[in-house]
Amino acid sequence: MIAGVIAVVLLLAIAAYACAGGTDYGAGFWDLTAGGAERGKRLRWLIDHAMAPVWEVNNVWLIFVLITMWTGFPVFFQQVFTTMWLPLALAAVGIVLRGAGFALRKPARRLAGRRLYGAVFALSSLLTPFFLGTAAGGVASGRVTSTTRASADAWANPTSLLFGLLAIATTALLGAVFLAADARRFAAPDLDAYFRQRALGALAVVAVLAVIMLFVTHGDAPHVWHGLTHGVGLVFVIVAALGTLATAWLLIRSAGAWSRVTAVGVVASAVLAWGMAQRPYLIPTSLTVADGAGAHTALRFLALVTLVAVVLIVPAVALLYWLDTHGELEGLTDADLRRTGAGDEG
Repeated sequence: MIAGVIAVVLLLAIAAYACAGGTDYGAGFWDLTAGGAERGKRLRWLIDHAMAPVWEVNNVWLIFVLITMWTGFPVFFQQVFTTMWLPLALAAVGIVLRGAGFALRKPARRLAGRRLYGAVFALSSLLTPFFLGTAAGGVASGRVTSTTRASADAWANPTSLLFGLLAIATTALLGAVFLAADARRFAAPDLDAYFRQRALGALAVVAVLAVIMLFVTHGDAPHVWHGLTHGVGLVFVIVAALGTLATAWLLIRSAGAWSRVTAVGVVASAVLAWGMAQRPYLIPTSLTVADGAGAHTALRFLALVTLVAVVLIVPAVALLYWLDTHGELEGLTDADLRRTGAGDEG
């Protein structure tokens, strides 16, 4: 029973990282496609300003995922990281380079330096979700087992590649939707329209890839396909489909205030559909939740830590997101400092 609860917690943490971290990765995707230094200047300013308050906090969900996997399901952790060490290592390098590029490009004084750090940030924002997605696809297709050796086939197969492409598309969707909302907050209607159009394009790509995924998993990951087309998995698929339609409608409308909520709902529902489709397995069809669970004592302490996190950390992070999306964390500019007389004595 407790192993099942921890498995649900793990799935919810993955969904949280897909939505929160995915939004940041999506911002990096649009940074990559913004154009040259002059053409993309305002776009990159908006991206920097939108990401600055929360980009480090989003990694809390990734850390929680890793701790839950390692402590709650050590067999699962060992098999995944043994078989998928290459894509996961590339994703880890991408996370580090992405953070370094984002942190260093703003204070860089030379244009060449800003371009270099910006390129590192943008390319890492594209490659990191792709490799995380391919690793997840390898798990979904059952290619991760106790006897499987690390090989390209484990993560460079049809299901894995589609998971990787879907990861990029969903992050692009989230990034565009949130950036459009930020553009409205800063009274920049041209940037609002720019990101709305790209959000609609990303949404269309997500929908097409999702349909292709159903056909591919039918032959390449039959257990997951069955779960996606039956029972609770199908319910979440339907919710994701309805969320897709609602997001499209809201993006077309002039206000679109709720598009962020529906876009997050699409991505979260897709992740939950995948998790429910795998039941009762952590790795279809070789490792069940019960077989992959750690010691009962470890699970009990992990449940206690999770409860503490829910009480203390989740409300704090939720408040930070609320403050950020409502413009309560606007940074000071040189003009603000001059206007308030900062630095004057008395």
